[in-house]
Formats: sequence, structure tokens, C-alpha cells
Amino acid sequence: MNTPPRRILIAEDDATSCTLLDLTLKKWGYITHCQANGEAAWEFLQKPDPPQLMILDWMMPKLSGIELLRRIRSMENAPPFYVLMLTTRDSKADIILGLNTGADDYLTKPFDPGELQARVRVGFRVLDLQEKLASQIRELKKASEHIRTLQGILPICSFCKKIRDDRGYWDQVEAYISRHSQAQFSHGICPDCLQRHYPDFSDTEES
Repeated sequence: MNTPPRRILIAEDDATSCTLLDLTLKKWGYITHCQANGEAAWEFLQKPDPPQLMILDWMMPKLSGIELLRRIRSMENAPPFYVLMLTTRDSKADIILGLNTGADDYLTKPFDPGELQARVRVGFRVLDLQEKLASQIRELKKASEHIRTLQGILPICSFCKKIRDDRGYWDQVEAYISRHSQAQFSHGICPDCLQRHYPDFSDTEES
């Protein structure tokens, strides 16, 4: 099954740099969304299903890349984002500030295409691992809910011993447990039921 192209948000106010990034990333098969400043990029992120990987310039009008990064990291219930800062600011203090603010990676201009490609690939690998981990957590949560269902108080009929499930339906005990666990049943007859339902056979066994 073919996977859809990966999407990248570019926030870059310099038209030449933005065009170069756009053409380079498209050549590698990515879909790009170019925004001319931090404010426009922030508004784009409010739309449904925003790109999870983004490349941000530091110095932009209206909203700088570092301020945009702060907003991104303060978003509640947001999907995981991978942020690559791309800037001419290459001092150790700037790199530390960018990473401490929430950048996942840092690349200085002018960028080397091979290095950019490698770092973008790393970003998508990290996002894929995060999604895989989140999926596993959802599966564990689902399994935990099943376990809690079996550990809780089960409404059971005093006469026929059927169990009422969470939808209000009544099931045989074995049907309910089979649906909520991996247990399998084999059927037999206990001594009391053997004597009650098959007294002749029971007498024969006792003699």
C-alpha cells in the first residue's frame, strides 16, 4: 500500500531562502506549506491536521521563530510536532536557547542539502516512533480496561447465573468471560450436578 507524501511546514520570511527550501524538499518528495512569517505559520497550525514536522526561521516579522516555538510547545492536546530551527544565529548560546525552548534540532544557514535531508529523515523517524508508542499505549489502556471489567462487580442473575454486560444485555458466564479475556472453556459435570441430574449414574459410580 502506497503511503501518502510527508508534509512539512516552512516558516521563512526571506523569499530566496523559502524558495530554495521549498524546491529542495519537493525534489525529495515532500509536500511543503510555506508561510512568510511566524504569525502566518501560527494561524496555519490552527487548521485541522497540520503538518507535524516544521522548519522555522528564527528572525521573522510579526512573530519570531523562537516565539512561535514557545506557542507551539504550550499548545494543549496538540499532536506531536518535530521542530527544526534553521537560522544564521550559530552561537552556542543561541543553540542552547533554541533547544531549551523546545526545538528538536538546529541547523544553521546556509544549509547543506545532504545534512538537511538527513535531519528531516530523523525528524520523521522520531514522529513515527512516537506514533507507534502512542498506539501501543492505547492498546495497553484498552487491555487494562478489559482487566478492570473482569475485576469489578459483575451483575449476575441469582437464578440462571447469566451476567449483565455494560450494554445491559445478559450473557452466559462463559460467553462474557470469553469476550473479555483470552480464557477458553471445557465443559464437564461436577459431583453435585451429577447426583442431581443423573442419580442412577451417580449411584453406580459410588457403588
